[in-house]
Amino acid sequence: MRAIIVEDEILAREELEYLITKHSRIEIVDRFEDGLDVLKFLQEKEVDAIFLDINIPSLDGMLLATNISKFARKPYVIFTTAYKEHAAQAFELEAFDYILKPYDEKRIAAMLRKLETTFNREQHEQGESSNAVDSRQRSEEKRINLLKNDKYIVTSSDDIYYAEAQEKVTNVFAKSGMYTMPMSISDFHALLPQDRFYRCHRSYTVNLSQIHEIVPWFNNTYLLRLRDMDAKVPVSRSKVKEFRQLMHI
Repeated sequence: MRAIIVEDEILAREELEYLITKHSRIEIVDRFEDGLDVLKFLQEKEVDAIFLDINIPSLDGMLLATNISKFARKPYVIFTTAYKEHAAQAFELEAFDYILKPYDEKRIAAMLRKLETTFNREQHEQGESSNAVDSRQRSEEKRINLLKNDKYIVTSSDDIYYAEAQEKVTNVFAKSGMYTMPMSISDFHALLPQDRFYRCHRSYTVNLSQIHEIVPWFNNTYLLRLRDMDAKVPVSRSKVKEFRQLMHI
């Protein structure tokens, strides 16, 4: 967790940094005395928390916090001040906490534990949300709509063996049969998961997980035998080197 301290009194700044270092694993990446300098810094860099005094030059802590509250990604704001009267306004700005000077070490330690716990929980929740989106996207990528008798058959890409260019259309061979797609093989290949399908020939793309045998052919090329199929898919001469590296042969 990364943070900055905004405090124009040197002794107060040093004391706060000492307490943060002593009672947490938060990294203090910079220190500021002037509100405008903080605003310029935050326009270029992100931090997770700001320990913010209210009575600072150029742009006071409340105005600075008001600007920060409009950020897309808002850091936690912990006010550190000698003035009680700003507490209500601080919490209207959704401040994480409001610490009064002179500092009470137990109060600071409790706040820091709460801050790190909240940060870690939110990071975990964001990670789970991101993983759920990634999983959903991967699931969507696996489904291919194949055309048959003017109907689209939703098919798992894992069930597709290979595709072959046939003039202006592409014949697709899957577990459920053959389908004719009204598009070039290049366009069809682009719809497939690129980590599992390989363009082994200008007229063919093949599901690598469905390859059963790799048979040497003339001119040092190969024919690919697929699981549960009699078909043989060629590897063109221009693709042999890349194919060998891909299949570790």
